[in-house]
This record gives sequence, C-alpha cells and structure tokens, in this order.
Amino acid sequence: MDAVSDNRNVPLCIDLDGTLIATDTLWEGLVSVLIRRPWLIFAVVSWILAGKAVLKREVAARYQSKGGDWPYRAEVIDRIKLAREAGQPVWLVTGAAESTAKAIADHLGLFDRVLHSSDTENLTSRCKRERLISLCGDGGFDYAGNSHDDVAVFDAARRAIIVAPDRAATRWGARHGAEVLPLARISPLAILKSIRVHQWLKNILIAVPLVLNHEYANLNLVVAAMAAFFSFSFLASAVYIINDISDLANDRQHPRKRLRPLASGAVSIPVISVTAAALLLASIGLASLLPPMFWAVLALYSVITTVYTFVLKRKLLVDVFTLAGLYTVRIIAGAAATGVDLSFWLLAFSIFFFLSLALVKRYVELDELAEDSDTRLKGRSYVGSDKDMIGQAGIASAFSAAMVLALYVDSKEVASMYSQPALLWPLCPLILYLLLRIWILARRSQMHEDPVVFIMRDWRSQVTTFAGAGLVMLASLQF
Repeated sequence: MDAVSDNRNVPLCIDLDGTLIATDTLWEGLVSVLIRRPWLIFAVVSWILAGKAVLKREVAARYQSKGGDWPYRAEVIDRIKLAREAGQPVWLVTGAAESTAKAIADHLGLFDRVLHSSDTENLTSRCKRERLISLCGDGGFDYAGNSHDDVAVFDAARRAIIVAPDRAATRWGARHGAEVLPLARISPLAILKSIRVHQWLKNILIAVPLVLNHEYANLNLVVAAMAAFFSFSFLASAVYIINDISDLANDRQHPRKRLRPLASGAVSIPVISVTAAALLLASIGLASLLPPMFWAVLALYSVITTVYTFVLKRKLLVDVFTLAGLYTVRIIAGAAATGVDLSFWLLAFSIFFFLSLALVKRYVELDELAEDSDTRLKGRSYVGSDKDMIGQAGIASAFSAAMVLALYVDSKEVASMYSQPALLWPLCPLILYLLLRIWILARRSQMHEDPVVFIMRDWRSQVTTFAGAGLVMLASLQF
C-alpha cells in the first residue's frame, strides 16, 4: 500500500488541551467559575468525588465557552490542514467534556470525528489509548499531544507528533526520535507581564501626602510609605490576575489584549493562580506592619476592585468614576499608612485629574469602533456614538482639575505651608498641557495604552512632571 492510500486509512488524532489550544479547558473553566461564583466550591468537591469526568461535565455546563474563545495554536492548525490536503482524516480526541469538544470542532470545521469524555469515561492517558486501539488498531493512528498523559498514547501510535511538551513528553520524544512541532518560544518574563509590574508605578501616589506635607526626610514615615507601596502593588497585581481570568473571553477578541500572557496561553491557569495567592499573602503580610487605618483602606480598595471586576466595569460611566476613585484611594492609603494629614484640595484635584485619564482610556477603546456606530464595546456599556460625549467630559474634567489646583494655590493652606507660594502658579498650565496633549493624541488615534502608563513612559510627560515637582520643592524652600 502506498503512503497516500495508507494516510487515508490512518487518522491524525489531535489532543486538545495544551496541543490544539495553548491552555487547559478544565483548569480555565474551573477557576473562572469559582471566581464568578465562589459558593460553588462545595459543589466542586462533590463533583471531584464523583470522578473527573463528572467534574469536567459540570464545569463545562457552567463555563459555557464558545468555540472562538480559546487561544488556538496556529502551527497545529497548519499541520491539520496539511494532513487534510494529503487526504488524511483528522480526529479531535480529547479528555474535555462533550460540549467543549463539539463547540471547538464546530468552530474550526477541520475534524472528521470527535472523541471526548463522557459521564462514565475520562478520555485521557490509557483510556484514550485503549479507545483508539479499539477503533484503529495498535499503530493504526497518528497522534499529536503534549503531556505525560499522552505518553501512553504515543506508545500505541504509528507516528507521534509532540507539541509544546512537558518533561515527560520531551523525554519520550528524545528516546523515540518523535516529530516535534516547532512553536514560537515563550518568554520567561511572561509571569512578570501577567502581574503587570509596570502598573506598580501608579502606586507612587501613596507617597503624595508624605511629600506635600514635607515629611520626606522622616525615615520612619518613608519606610511606612514603602511598605504601603508594595502592599498595594502586590494586591493590585493579584486583582489584575483575577480580572484577566474573569475576562478571558473578551480579551481574546481584543486586538491587543489577546496577546496578554494569560489570554494567549503563555502562562497556565494553575501557575497564575498560585502566583495570585502568593501576592495576596505578601500584601497582607506587609499590611500587618502598618496602622489599622491602612488595613481599612486596603480592604476598601479590595472590595471596590472586586465589585468593579464583576459588576461596575460593565456600567455606563460608573466604571470611569470608579477608576478615578481607585486612584484617589491610593492617596488616602498613603495618608493612612504614614499618619499625615489629608487635604481636601488634594482629593478634589485627584478626582478630576484621574477622571479625565479614565475617560481617555474609554475614548481610545471607542475610537477603535466605527464613528456614530451602535456597535457595543465588548464587556462595556458604551457604543461607538458615545465617543464625542466621552471626549467632551474628559476635557471638561481636565479644566476642572486645573481650576481646583488654582483655587488651592490661592488658599490659606498654601500660604502657611510654602514660603514662596507664587512659584506654584505655573503648575496650572503644566497640568493642562499634560492632560490636553494626551487628549490631542487620543483624538489623533495615536494613544494606544493606559494613559497613566503613557505618562510614565513619555519623555515630554516626564519632563512636565519633574518640572512640576521642582516647582513644589522650590516653593517650600526658605530664601
């Protein structure tokens, strides 16, 4: 029998988790379900006791993923198409639940047959091997897999194709000279990208009350502010992870967010879940060293961010007010950690300043939709035609922030705290320059990231920020 006719009788069997897609459907579904409905933890225990097949079925029924929600490996899909062009039948053979497997098969339209787990059978490892042998005979199929569970199947296959292998699959492939499908290398910095270390720069706001009260030479307060900074940063990173897990489906439909490590499958759900737990413990440990009032603010931040993740982010305008409020909470946390006085003027300025930036963020997202469109922004309550209104509100907030700052500079508090208060007046045009420039770039469709992160990366914004800080320092000096 020639190679072509042989291939037509020998199916190429493709594993799903970690092979066709760069994630694990069970882990992703389980963690996502528990994040959204944590009270199901007791039900999960009963599903586990009933067997892994039952667990998969129940999780899949509640996660209700769609075929387009997964991070497919382009290299594996290309390999499937190559096999089909050669006349070889292709089967999807997976331990995933029936609803998940069929949704993926229907979405891709590349499989001649689908084998999956049932209520009584967990189709993995030796169970998968025996099923394929019963259907195709020993050595009567080719198999593409990636993990230690697939080694038993490799042993019975005519040809093994190894995709992004774990250690067990790597060792088996080396011993048997198996075909290894080349994939793009994953950066070892993927976890750092997942926790968004660059976003920690936002927590520098914790030091603002300390600086404005001229207590930056007090070592004890500086150490307290640093502890608060890292406590907030660790908590914020854990929240980012939880938010990313809960919003995976939407992120994978977004032109940029789909490249995030978790959405792309560069980081696994178990690894990122352990990372989030470690960050939470570290945050609590540092908070225990600070005053009780800081604990209260940290708890408030946790509650607000949690409610934002699951409810408020989908509410019209409420989301941007919440984001602005969360920046202000950081300033309040800094005052709570160090025990310095908190100015009403500072809080008022913060609300308007960060409301403008939050509105920029939504404006940029809406800018990617068609003008005057009724298309809804994924995961939000905005439509394309809201863009102009969002822009007007954001620019108005920018001028409101400058107005509050001007009133503050002319207040009795400034006269008592600064020896040269007149040097603070240039802060008003500097703030307007900073915000209006961001808005102009957004209107030009040249703003493609979080505006706060943009300020911290853009050299013109940095010069403006340092100039403002220099004026504050000069105004406090005695001449």
